[in-house]
Amino acid sequence: METGAIPVITIDGPSASGKGTVAQIVAQKLAFHYLDSGALYRLVALIAIRSNTDSANESAITNIALHLDVNFDGSSVQLNDEDVSDAIRSEECSKLASVIAGQPKVRTALLQRQRAFRQLPGLVTDGRDMGSVVFPDASLKIFLTASAEERALRRYKQLIEKGINANIQSLLQDIYERDTRDSNRDAAPLKQEVDAKLLDTTSLSIEEAVNAVLRLYNKTCKN
Repeated sequence: METGAIPVITIDGPSASGKGTVAQIVAQKLAFHYLDSGALYRLVALIAIRSNTDSANESAITNIALHLDVNFDGSSVQLNDEDVSDAIRSEECSKLASVIAGQPKVRTALLQRQRAFRQLPGLVTDGRDMGSVVFPDASLKIFLTASAEERALRRYKQLIEKGINANIQSLLQDIYERDTRDSNRDAAPLKQEVDAKLLDTTSLSIEEAVNAVLRLYNKTCKN
């Protein structure tokens, strides 16, 4: 089968919208592969932090992206055989990942690595530009969002559950800033594509959001 014939569901959307959790469960339900594209940028950010690499040095950041030794094992992210699943979710890592994701050379360096995840029986992936740039021919494109206040609350609960101190007002401000940065960057800005289905999860549970995606997939791709 040609690569282009392998089904892909892309779930794009703003930070803390729940797209990662939804995408992962949808992939499990369909027995598809799963790609957390944001994890790649977080990994680059983590290495940059650990190596004290200047985030403004695009060439140095791109070099990190080109030489990532990463392995995804279920929900575990392995970097050079180290489990960094929690490390890449820190606020410091998240903020830096958002900054370097705006660097065109870094995005180009990670493009083919992302596309290599398209394997049988199919792929579910989440990010900012999965449907617009990485998989423009995806079988189903979802733009998943929620109000900024709801996203801040979800992020707050996640951090508290992990025993990490958090301030909901600070998180809300960070979300506003990240939305602005992601939507206005020159390289692959965050936006809803004309062929993407809007899914607002502000008042939806994870289960309801997952079922909505599955219904759209069955309706769009199986008829």
